[in-house]
Amino acid sequence: MKAMILAAGKGTRVRPITYTIPKPLIPILQKPVMEFLLELLRQHGFDQIMVNVSHLAHEIEGYFRDGQRFGVDIGYSFEGRIVEGKLVGEALGSAGGLRKIQDFNTFFDDTFIVLCGDALIDLDLTTAVKWHRAKGAIATIVTKSVPKEEVSSYGVVVTDDERRIKSFQEKPSVEEALSTEINTGIYIFEPEIFNYIPPQQKYDIGGDLFPKLVAMGAPFYAVSMDFEWVDIGKVPDYWQAIRGVLNREIKNVAIPGTEVLPGVYTGLNVAVNWDKVKIEGPVYIGSMTKIEDGATILGPTMIGPNCWICSGATVDNSVIFEYSRLGTGVRLVDKLVFGRYCVDKTGAAIDVQAAALDWLITDSRQIPPEQELTEHQVIKDLLQKEI
Repeated sequence: MKAMILAAGKGTRVRPITYTIPKPLIPILQKPVMEFLLELLRQHGFDQIMVNVSHLAHEIEGYFRDGQRFGVDIGYSFEGRIVEGKLVGEALGSAGGLRKIQDFNTFFDDTFIVLCGDALIDLDLTTAVKWHRAKGAIATIVTKSVPKEEVSSYGVVVTDDERRIKSFQEKPSVEEALSTEINTGIYIFEPEIFNYIPPQQKYDIGGDLFPKLVAMGAPFYAVSMDFEWVDIGKVPDYWQAIRGVLNREIKNVAIPGTEVLPGVYTGLNVAVNWDKVKIEGPVYIGSMTKIEDGATILGPTMIGPNCWICSGATVDNSVIFEYSRLGTGVRLVDKLVFGRYCVDKTGAAIDVQAAALDWLITDSRQIPPEQELTEHQVIKDLLQKEI
């Protein structure tokens, strides 16, 4: 069976992570979110998967390649052009990307699924497809019910008693919401859907295709299912996803590594004297990370591989990406550190230079200022002795 993963977006709402990492490769405790999607698709018999790529396309293609090691076949459709020898991404929109693949060689010849590449889901795809076919639908949205007070954060789907879609509401107020069913970005289509998508132009599934289907009275339905769905489309969402995994609230994602203390998991060769640091789980520490004596780590916290947490530093309820060095005395509470970037849990950027923190948050591969001075002095002494 065939499927498509939408992976061409720039992920602007998940910056600074997506400056260098495309959304499908954003790690959930060291495992890219798209890898979870491939595992789910394979479990339900979807083993031929097209992926549209644009922003940082080479990163996605380089990691997943042809899909063999994940038990599926993967093909890529690049959206963009070459300017002065460099690839420039120009996404066609989700529906436009679908149409480009179909126009190339009629890939989608039976019922197929489309998934957004930035969500963790635990869904019975087989049951959803059976429901779609039983309805005789040309298109089906998999929806999920949320508490009414949360509807203003989502796109709401309004249906009649037969589950036929009547209209949509984009992030309505609680008072205006006509439904508590939300669009999860999981779609089931028949090949006839391409009769509704114009060729060679930017076209969106949610903004363009779906309103057309409603207006034309097409057999367009929504199936409401109870399943785990964790969107990581924004920094606060990603924050909650990491917390959910560490707190074991997300069932289909295991904490990797070895449990060295209650609720404390590590990768390989972590350098730490456990009796000389204060650490309270749940915490994950990646391989080849150094935690100096006197540091404090309070969970839920993720510290990536090859980090260096100096003596006196405090990491509390935070997410620290790989190769980050936190200097002596720095105190991070409810923060996300990615390279030289630091944001709070709402996604608001913190200017580390303006806050005079640029010397406290550095790259762990860079020689620390105090060590650099020592090494310079050693070299100077050696040169003096040679003279």
